[in-house]
Amino acid sequence: MVSVRPMQKVFRSPPTKVCCALVMGMCVVAGCSQPNAASSSPQPTQTATQAPPEPASYAMTNAQPKLPTIKLWLGSQEIDAELATTMVQVATGMMFRKDMAEKEGMLFVFGRPHQTSFYMRNTYVPLSCAYINPEGEILEIHDMKPLDETSIPAKSSDIQYVLEVKQGWFVRNNVGVGTVLRTEMGSLRDTFFRRAQR
Repeated sequence: MVSVRPMQKVFRSPPTKVCCALVMGMCVVAGCSQPNAASSSPQPTQTATQAPPEPASYAMTNAQPKLPTIKLWLGSQEIDAELATTMVQVATGMMFRKDMAEKEGMLFVFGRPHQTSFYMRNTYVPLSCAYINPEGEILEIHDMKPLDETSIPAKSSDIQYVLEVKQGWFVRNNVGVGTVLRTEMGSLRDTFFRRAQR
């Protein structure tokens, strides 16, 4: 997924943000189909439900419909996380939504590890985000302020997943750096990239 969060969260250097915003805009105007977030990698092996088609009309201008969900375990804690796996889903994220339940989150799945950077344009819900490596281990946790467009870059260039939850959730649930996420299918790598390992 190439730098597709021009309106909320972007994970490339500033010149790339501009190029990708233009590319994204052209795709939306042209009505082209959106590739999977793991564009050069295999698609996830499963999601809890099939995602509806992505109408360009809601992309980055309105809240997107609820996405397919998956159960995540972080130590002994469990949450239901929506899966953002396509360019439009990642670019739109939590924008324009007004609330998030305590045991809900949004997991962003990227096709390859990179140095990500998220911010909060058009995002009203106070969030905390975890930057997660390919093995599913939380490397960093950051609190994000509603509507704050200040980028929060990862210190690591080995980030393949980002989990957004209600602000303070990690502290309230004693989940910190070093915690490993898993699903009913096992590790995040097994859940989303099993075919790539064969």
